[in-house]
Amino acid sequence: RVTLLELTLVKVSDKNSVTSEEMNVFVRHADFLAVCFQEKCGAVLKLAAAADAEDEEALVTIRLLDVLCEMTSNSGQLEHLQAFPGLLETAIDTLRLTHLAGKQAVNIFTPTHAGTGQEEVSHPAMGFKSHLIRLIGNLCYKNKENQDKV
Repeated sequence: RVTLLELTLVKVSDKNSVTSEEMNVFVRHADFLAVCFQEKCGAVLKLAAAADAEDEEALVTIRLLDVLCEMTSNSGQLEHLQAFPGLLETAIDTLRLTHLAGKQAVNIFTPTHAGTGQEEVSHPAMGFKSHLIRLIGNLCYKNKENQDKV
């Protein structure tokens, strides 16, 4: 699943080679990806408590967030995802929870707390909060209703 999401991410990121037919496919799949993210977003929080950085559900959720960030960076998919019920609320709630989880333990979600003077440890969840903020920003872009919710 992670590999498939990484391939999807590469294809969505390459805006020059995406045909209008492929764009329509991405829009149809955006709902499915958003629902999967909403259902699995709590899996990433388990990484803060556990030493196991290889939790498959968490890795899938991280890649789902990456794909959603790229999709919302594209105007063709942005409006569709801005109107998706509950996606903005889920992203905001997850951001709050990751912020709290980072305060309670070693913060694996942001690079500022990961370094201890030694070489920086690479963790799959590194940058998760920044990607959540990117998603929230994209969902609020030129959308007064979502801006008011935030």
